[in-house]
Amino acid sequence: MSPRRSYDQYCSAARALDVVGDRWTLLIVRELLAGPRRYTDLHADLPGVSTDVLASRLKDMERDGLTTRRRLPPPGAAYVYELTARGSELLPVLQALGAWGGPELGERRPTDAVRAHWFALPLLRSLEGEGLVEVRLEEGDFHLYVGAPTGPAYGDGPAPPEPDARLVLDAETCGELARGESSLSDAVRDGRVEVTGDGPIAKVLREAVGERLGEPLAESLGES
Repeated sequence: MSPRRSYDQYCSAARALDVVGDRWTLLIVRELLAGPRRYTDLHADLPGVSTDVLASRLKDMERDGLTTRRRLPPPGAAYVYELTARGSELLPVLQALGAWGGPELGERRPTDAVRAHWFALPLLRSLEGEGLVEVRLEEGDFHLYVGAPTGPAYGDGPAPPEPDARLVLDAETCGELARGESSLSDAVRDGRVEVTGDGPIAKVLREAVGERLGEPLAESLGES
């Protein structure tokens, strides 16, 4: 385990960067916001990180109280990493960082890797209320825990129980949302996001369609 480096500045921002300022640390937090992950899963969803660096960062994060490691009971019998309560408090930090960095995205480059769940945090910023939302992209499915005070912020794959809302859209629209070029309501009104479900979140989003096209259409969408 590498010794912790410090800016040696009596400043809360500097102290925070002492802990999370190393390359890859915040992206590991991004992945663990989905809940417990195995080392192999983390490595697969962090293209570009070496095995040595990932192992070192995970040890540092455990030392600093951001993560814990535990062994799953049989038949899993594998070790998983998960965020502590302290580590989970970095969600709004990543939300703010993502919002600030949105304009830096630009168009996707040929060398850019992409994972469906990387759009989870931008979409969480776009949704209000509380509930479980399933998101379907060509790149894969994931689900969001909107407004959840504790626990995972999102998860891979379809929603475990029946979600309050389902959103079907493409990565291009997700990119526009992340860059701040469009709002989710505008994308729904423009027909670039398909919304189904009976929960409050779905109903609010369908109201965006009704505002533009009239209430009868919004009601028919709600019955489908």
